[in-house]
Amino acid sequence: MPDLTPAVGNASAAPFCNLLLPTGAQARGRTLPGRKVVIVGCGAVGMACAVAILHRGCQEELVLVDVAQDRLEGEVMDLCHGLPFLPRTDLRAGSVEEEGRDADLVVITAGVAQQPGQSRRELIERNAALFRKLVPPIALHCPRAVLLVVSNPVDVLTHIAGQLSGFPPHRVIGSGTVLDSARFRMAISRRLGIDPHDVQAWVIGEHGDSEVPVWSRVVVAGSGLVDGGWEGSCTLADPELQALFHSEVRQAAYEIIRLKGSTSWAIGLATAEIVEAVLRSKDQMLTVSSRSHGHYGLPDVCLSLPTIVSDSGAAALVQMALTEKEMGQLRSSAEVLRGMLDEAGF
Repeated sequence: MPDLTPAVGNASAAPFCNLLLPTGAQARGRTLPGRKVVIVGCGAVGMACAVAILHRGCQEELVLVDVAQDRLEGEVMDLCHGLPFLPRTDLRAGSVEEEGRDADLVVITAGVAQQPGQSRRELIERNAALFRKLVPPIALHCPRAVLLVVSNPVDVLTHIAGQLSGFPPHRVIGSGTVLDSARFRMAISRRLGIDPHDVQAWVIGEHGDSEVPVWSRVVVAGSGLVDGGWEGSCTLADPELQALFHSEVRQAAYEIIRLKGSTSWAIGLATAEIVEAVLRSKDQMLTVSSRSHGHYGLPDVCLSLPTIVSDSGAAALVQMALTEKEMGQLRSSAEVLRGMLDEAGF
């Protein structure tokens, strides 16, 4: 068994990470013959997810579900006209009751949209009420599916979905900070003038205001950004770096919402990355949201940590070596989420 003791303090001297929590490994199969995805909620985010998933071609069936039936049928008709330009997929409108039994993955994007100036905390009450109606039928009719929550506040709703579904914890995941981590990589790449594919960077904790950038583990072209390995490296206290994260990562969604009303395209692409990791059983490390199970001494909440994602969902957590400052920020983020869940009655 691996050592579960969190590595804190001098991160550069500690092992990069430890593999933890093989919760899904025993139940995991290596192939998914049908590869059927159901998306519940076909607003701007749901349709961005659908388009991105279709381009991946990792599924054989894609079923869209929404209460607004006319709009749903129009969206499906519109998308179907583009199928000759995409990998082959059986795309159709349907319902959870009709289509759920053999679904491999259910993506929930339904929810009350975040409004300009509205914090994620303010979304909790209305979206928690929606999930109380939405999740039990999904659990009943999609008994073997992995459940992927995209609706915000995603960490709170992932925790709620897990409780309402009764699914094993590893089969209920959220999109978490997968998009935040991509924004982090993009911000660093722009600052340095290099391709974002050459940057490894992670955001952990809440998908929201208390999220934690793991500066100590940022790697650029194989070298650490803050430990002297990268030419022009900088310290964690660098005010410019902190300002960069705040403006281009932490505040990014608020700015996009102010400018265009909602975020959609990037979260659609991030969701497709997670969907492909599940359907192709890729064992890919992504910062999805899942139950913390007390790791790092955290309260029992859903939040984002580097996670091996495969056909079982969250197959294993990866415990990174963090600095004491980062560890403190992660614990604070978890406490913020615990407070939100307490307010919501979960």
